[in-house]
Amino acid sequence: MIGDWKLPILDFRTTQLSKSFLVGFLCLLATAVSFAQVQASIDSTSIKIGEELTYTMTLEADTTDLVVFPEGQQFLPMEVIESYKLDTILDNSRYRFIKRYGLTQFDSGRYTIPAQRVILNNKQLKTDTFSVEVRDVVVDTTKQKMFNIKDKIEVDSPPFNFLKLLYWLLPILALIGLVVFILFRRKKLREAQEEDLPPYEEAISALQKLDDSQLLIQNKSKEYYSVLTEIIKRYLDREVDDTALESTTDELIERLSAHKKLGNFDFDPSMIKDLELLLKRADLVKFAKMQQASGQLEADRKTLELIINDTHEAIPEPTEEELLENERYKEAQRKKKVRKIWIIALGSVFIAVVLAIAIGIGVYGYSTVRDFIFGNETRELQEDRWVKSEYGIPSVIVETPEVLVRAEIDKVEQGVKSNDIFTYGNLQDDLYIMITTVQFTGEQKIEPDAAIENGLTNIEQGGASNFIVKKEDFETPNGIGGVRASGSFNIKKGSGFREQEYQYVVFGQPGALQQIVIVNNKQNLYAKQIVERIINSLEIELTQGEK
Repeated sequence: MIGDWKLPILDFRTTQLSKSFLVGFLCLLATAVSFAQVQASIDSTSIKIGEELTYTMTLEADTTDLVVFPEGQQFLPMEVIESYKLDTILDNSRYRFIKRYGLTQFDSGRYTIPAQRVILNNKQLKTDTFSVEVRDVVVDTTKQKMFNIKDKIEVDSPPFNFLKLLYWLLPILALIGLVVFILFRRKKLREAQEEDLPPYEEAISALQKLDDSQLLIQNKSKEYYSVLTEIIKRYLDREVDDTALESTTDELIERLSAHKKLGNFDFDPSMIKDLELLLKRADLVKFAKMQQASGQLEADRKTLELIINDTHEAIPEPTEEELLENERYKEAQRKKKVRKIWIIALGSVFIAVVLAIAIGIGVYGYSTVRDFIFGNETRELQEDRWVKSEYGIPSVIVETPEVLVRAEIDKVEQGVKSNDIFTYGNLQDDLYIMITTVQFTGEQKIEPDAAIENGLTNIEQGGASNFIVKKEDFETPNGIGGVRASGSFNIKKGSGFREQEYQYVVFGQPGALQQIVIVNNKQNLYAKQIVERIINSLEIELTQGEK
């Protein structure tokens, strides 16, 4: 029976039509079977040391099928030097996948390329094994001239990578620029505070600066009167009426007269009259474009200084309460300026940091920048130097980012000659590794399925739940077979639960049992890469019964 098909009992006396039907049916059956096969070939069975050997796999599948070809060092003892891009050919609504690998070996001898597994949907398809001879390069020393070792020579340094420097230099320069700007701004503010003179001294100082300017010599009446009116209005705004700067000439004279009537200031009436004439003359020059002689400009400048002096004398001395209130006001203004400086400084630093992070993400990617800022222990494990060690008897040879630590065993069960356990981390961590080797006193053999069931039960007792289990045959790169269970489970982590992935590989042989358990955080990409590398590096020592 094949599926729901039943082959009928055939009679050699069948008609020609029945024979044709049978031939067509068998051809159809052969075609269906061939679709599920992967074909493998090599371009040569004999290569020189270091020469490339091309290994080609061809598979036909439907356009909706999921196909996964092997990756990594799966061809040991041959080394993969290149995994070429997958070629896909569409042929009558079906895909033909062609995958090529470049293999080599640097030691002479005869090697066997192990069968490779290709996943088609949920099925595993295996290729044939191949035998390859790796030949020495023959050197005839009688004909090959021998030369002395040459002295070392100086070579030019490699060209400087300006682009890489620019990526790091831009955010640094931006940060330096912001710091310089903040320091310069603070200096200007400090100078402004130092120049914050009392009103009378400020007005006299402004008149002196006007005398030093070239406006009078150049007879620029409009600009000269603009500065004069600005000086007197600013002085009156600070000392007499805080609306002076925004007031027109008539409004200002009216408010000064009102202050005199109310007895706030004892102004001389002639001083108010002189100020009114000066401001109206300035208005004519500024808005009616009337020109004034240089003598009139000098006279108005002297008049303005007299007005400032008279006003200063007419202002009563401030009381102690006013002085105290003025000091409080100045202190409040000082604190306000300090807060403003801090806000600008912190904002500038924040912008610089954001800019540097944005440039880093654009150049190196988000995960690299995140790991650089916050650190990533798993990534450091994955990128650091690994160690290759042997664990237990019979030994499990494997590469790991850290050396596993031997765990203490309370007692050895009856019938067990030795029992060794080596671990790294714990079940709740991003990465947990456990290797167990058991050597029995006799030639008994534990079935891998039973060992897996017992091991998963122990993990469940350690706090794991919601197991997903998938079992499959497993084969090390050097061709030793075992059983692997993989999947996921949930385990309590802090106040919540974490979903962990696991790989549980068991090798059962006469007189021994070897188990490898690797658990990783499902969300940690680097932990997954570590697990894959560990699994690909597995080597198993066989007992005498298996050799």
